[in-house]
Amino acid sequence: MTTLLALDTSSDNCSVALWRDGEVIDRRAHVPRGHTHYLMPMIDEVLAHAGVAMAELDALAYGHGPGSFTGVRIAAGVAQGLAWGCDRPLLGISTLRALALAALRDDGAERVLAALDARLGELYVALYGAAENGPEALLAPCVTAPEALVLTPAETSITMVGSGVALFDRLPADIARQVTQRHEARAPQAADMVRLAAADFAAGIATTPLEAVPVYLRDRVAHQKPA
Repeated sequence: MTTLLALDTSSDNCSVALWRDGEVIDRRAHVPRGHTHYLMPMIDEVLAHAGVAMAELDALAYGHGPGSFTGVRIAAGVAQGLAWGCDRPLLGISTLRALALAALRDDGAERVLAALDARLGELYVALYGAAENGPEALLAPCVTAPEALVLTPAETSITMVGSGVALFDRLPADIARQVTQRHEARAPQAADMVRLAAADFAAGIATTPLEAVPVYLRDRVAHQKPA
């Protein structure tokens, strides 16, 4: 029996999920700037509900980004501390990949443009297609201005998900024409991350707690006024 715990604080949502041999138990809440207050109680609640102790976990997973710079640091730091304390490996899960998994499952999407508002007029974005083991990256996660996005031409329709949908009107016309569904309110969730983590763990993809690294995609965190 494989038991995994995943947590995510990359957006205004805070979520925690437990995977136990295919069953997923999760908790989530919309708590802008409240992650540090809610995260540990949510972890305790999920473990208590499942009757699972930290020592019974096989590994922990966390939303490694992209997303809120502060949020991804919180998730990485908490996951690292917990994994270190119970001597378990870690799995960093892309927030964009988690968004894609939900769209492939819930919307019957063939291709998913997972996009998060990166501020400064840019997007964190990746394109995914359906594969046997979950979302397959057709365009690797990157940060870009919407109008500079380039995708390989295809006839397949695209489902666009995430807060980056707010910048849809700035996409190149050829890409916008392919987008047949848009879901701006979607945010990454630990419940999807723990499913991806289960597949990665089974494939032997994991790191040590020391290797917990947030994925920012860029280093610039604030607008710089011209000198």
